Amino acid sequence: MTTKLEHSHDPLEIAARLSESNQNFLKDGIYGAIDGAVTTFAIVAGVAGAGLSPTIVIILGSANLVGDGFSMAASNFLGTRAENQRADQLRQVEQRHIEQCPEGEREEIRQILASQGFDGDLLEAATDQITSNPKTWIETMLRHEYGIAVEPSQPARAATITFVAFVVFGAIPLLPYVVESLGAAGSLVSNSHDLFVFSSMMTAVAFFLVGALKSRFVQQRWWLAGLETLIVGAAAAALAFAVGKLLASFGA
Repeated sequence: MTTKLEHSHDPLEIAARLSESNQNFLKDGIYGAIDGAVTTFAIVAGVAGAGLSPTIVIILGSANLVGDGFSMAASNFLGTRAENQRADQLRQVEQRHIEQCPEGEREEIRQILASQGFDGDLLEAATDQITSNPKTWIETMLRHEYGIAVEPSQPARAATITFVAFVVFGAIPLLPYVVESLGAAGSLVSNSHDLFVFSSMMTAVAFFLVGALKSRFVQQRWWLAGLETLIVGAAAAALAFAVGKLLASFGA
């Protein structure tokens, strides 16, 4: 039985695929989405435990969405930019080493290739080929000696994805309170306990949705990826709820 492959092996499509950016923003989106849902739910849990009004939940939750979302995005931006700066620094280091100690750097390439299974004449030929091009030589050293991606990351895009995911999924625990404040909840919500139950249910849906979306980019069934993220997110939310209840008990 032939399994359907994930992409074509037509020469033109291969060339187009290899020319595309290889930066993966999946981690940025998942990190932002889960953190947004968890931190906002923590506020909902704390305020609900203290018996405060839905308006307070909305105010504090909204402040969290903007403040923490921007903080996460800024941190991701600076961290990604620092990785690029480190890569640039190491690129200059390797350039200087190649100029001042070419045989030593050539030996490093030889040992890298040998660790990957090259030997004999093929090892020497591959070493000659790589070291004949300074750019390829340096990029090989960055990738295999330092474990650094050759293609520069995109700090602004990574930060934007983190912020958007944080705000979109972080807003979900607040939706029942927003609906109730607008008077659109009708008979579905009769007290603050019901609001919190609805918020908990929608937060669980948010976690499952993050996992299900993740399955589009990884080799995992959508329901299994959703369940996995739900369990991890629920554990974090439960911890936040427990801390909220504990702090609320001190103020009772």
